[in-house]
Order: sequence, then C-alpha cells, then structure tokens
Amino acid sequence: MANYVERVIEQCKKNNPGEVEFHQTVEEVLTSLAPVMDANPKYEEAALLERLVEPERGVTFRVVWVDDNGKVQVNKGYRYQFNSAIGPYKGGLRFAPNVYPGIIKFLGFEQIFKNSLTGLPIGGGKGGSDFDPNGKSDAEVMRFCQAFMTELYRHIGANTDVPAGDLGVGAREIGYLFGQYKRIVDRYEGVLTGKGIPYGGLLGRAEATGFGIVWYAEEMLKANGEDFKGKNVAISGFGNVAWGTAWKLWELGAKCVTISGPDGYIYDPDGITTQEKVDYLLELRGSGKNICAPYAEKFPNAKFFAGKKPWGVFQDTGCKIDMFIPCAMQNDVHMEHAKQIVEGGCKFYCEGANMPTTNDALKYLMDNMIAVGPAKAANAGGVACSCIDIYSACAKAGEKYYNDKNALVAGANIAGFERVAEAMMAQGLV
Repeated sequence: MANYVERVIEQCKKNNPGEVEFHQTVEEVLTSLAPVMDANPKYEEAALLERLVEPERGVTFRVVWVDDNGKVQVNKGYRYQFNSAIGPYKGGLRFAPNVYPGIIKFLGFEQIFKNSLTGLPIGGGKGGSDFDPNGKSDAEVMRFCQAFMTELYRHIGANTDVPAGDLGVGAREIGYLFGQYKRIVDRYEGVLTGKGIPYGGLLGRAEATGFGIVWYAEEMLKANGEDFKGKNVAISGFGNVAWGTAWKLWELGAKCVTISGPDGYIYDPDGITTQEKVDYLLELRGSGKNICAPYAEKFPNAKFFAGKKPWGVFQDTGCKIDMFIPCAMQNDVHMEHAKQIVEGGCKFYCEGANMPTTNDALKYLMDNMIAVGPAKAANAGGVACSCIDIYSACAKAGEKYYNDKNALVAGANIAGFERVAEAMMAQGLV
C-alpha cells in the first residue's frame, strides 16, 4: 500500500499548492500509516485517505473592524472543519499575522488524531485569523473579536463545532468571542472552551496542556526505567504551554533550565524551581511585549542568549540536557538543531507545541534517541483536561505495527487513525 499512500500525498500537495505546513503534516502522518493500509485493503477501496486529507467544510471570511484611531481595518478569518466521524468538530482559533490556509489546515488535520487519542467523542477542526493581538488595546481586541464572531457564529454550535483558544487567543479573547456569540444567538451554550471560571470555564484548563505534556513525557521515561527526579529539561516558549510544563516539571523533581521567545533564550542554571519563577512566566506573557529577556533581569543568576534558540544550550553552556520539550510553535526545530540536541547526549524528546519539528529533523531524532514523543499525543491534555492513558495507546500501536514500544510518533498516528477510520467506514460515503 506504500504506492497508495504516496499517491494520496502527491495529490494532496497538488490540490493545496503552496501550503507547506499542511503538506508536511500529511506526509508525516500518512507515511506512518502504510502498515495499517497493508493490513486493511478496504481502506483504499473506500478512498479513506483521500477523504481524510480533504476538509469536510472550509470557510473564509473578511473581518472588518475599527482601531482606536478610527481607522477601518480588514483581516481574513478562517474555519476548516476537517472530520466529524466521531463527534462535533473541536479545535482552537489562532490569531497571528502568519496565519493562512496552510497553517489552519495543518492544525485542523492534526486535531483529528489528537482528539481521537483522548477517547472523547470529538472530531477535528481549526480556525483563526491573520489578526495580531500583540500591541493592541483591550478595546481593539474586543472590536475585532466581535467582528470575527459575527461572521463565524453561523458555522459553529455546541453540537456542530466547538472552537477553543490557541496562539493569540487567551482568556481575554475567548471572553469577547463568547459574549458576542451569546448576544447574536440569544442562547447560553457551550460553544467555546477555555472560558473563564465565572461563566462556565473548567478549573485547571489553563494548566492542562502543559501538565499533560509532562505526564506523557513521564510515561516515556518510566517505560525506559527512568523518572524526572534530578533531570535537566530544556523547553522553548514562555507562554501558557511552557508555563504549565515548567510548573509540572518542578513538581516532579526536574529542573527546567531554559525558556525562549522571539528575542532569544534564557538559561537558568538554578532552574524554574520556585513559585516566584513559575508565576513570573505569567507576568512575562501578560506584559504583551513578547520577549523573554526580562527574566534574566529579574533573576540575575540566569543568562540571556540574544537571537539564539535553546536547542544549543549544551554547546553554549555545557549543561547536559536529559529531555528537550519544544513548547513554542511549528517548525521551531530544524535539522541543524536536531544535530545539536543529539550531540549534547540527550536521549529523550517530547513535542509540546503543534508540529514543532521539521520532518527531516524528526526522523534524525527518532534515529538517534531512545524515545521521541509526538505533539498530537503529548499535548492532548488541553483537549481532554484529564490524565487519559494516551501514552499506552501510542506504545501499543508502535509495538503492533513497528515492533517497537518507543515508535511513539507512528504509534500516535495509528492509534488516532484507527478509531476515526472505523467510524468513517461505518457511516458510508459521506
């Protein structure tokens, strides 16, 4: 079935020209599914992969709003509803200037498998806009969110599509979006997740993604006879995911020695191992400046490396890292970084952000490390908000099809796919 998989990948690239992030995730996922296709010829007969890579529905709309200077601004909005075989579409909204269809499709496609792995009855979708909330006033963000929801509301609903937050969409944005949805439809319903506690939010949701990543990574270590106590861990980012990750690492006895931002990275030899430091990550994010350098001013033992990424922390400082956890954004780790990571003797790598590793770098890491944890499995805690046995499902699938319990990347793809595939087959050609 390798030829079938290759044909679908090439056709997808042809049908979605220039959408490189979407091409990347389709190639990574479908390639790992080849042995499943071999075992199930019925999937090719039903054109299952062709249907899987094509969104069930996609909408693009303009968002018109007025800034604080009275000037009219126009942005693009998107929602791609990828697959509803096991439940209503579910996936975040991303507000960032680099948002375009290729990024939204990559996120939506990944969301199919992530949601399936939780065991919950939810399908995959994603949306967003090229609006940049950084540097905007609360009033500007509110006006944009109200305009965005005025266009989006007719395509979502508690039993149809339930958006959540993502990069650039936090509690503030979710509040404004929900307020506008409620005003338009005149109903108070669970159409958005990530809401504040006073109006229906879930206690612990903010921490869920980061905590879930660390719990998944802990299972990786346990399966190989190790744990987090005394381990040095390097992470990237300093937002919500990085905050939750650093916090839980501290609680489990590890030392998170790096964070990063667009301006560079911080190396803290003492680690983020106090409540003051954990809380300061929230203060950094809340500043709206999108830089991590002030951490080194706040905590003088820490050092700031301008314009660099934490993947070379061993080369820069001599600090041996036991596990790397990228928590920033897609394609943050390239081949040159993968080689730095391996050169430093690290044996464990767990993706926290969505698709933070290029495909060639991911393969290099898998070939040279004990275990590599995939984002779609590790960061599913933000979807499930509970500790579900996702690691076990990935390991079992890796063992079954690749004879390797540490084939977690392929295992996650397969475990997520199998549930969706059977649902699609049962529901016919829809």
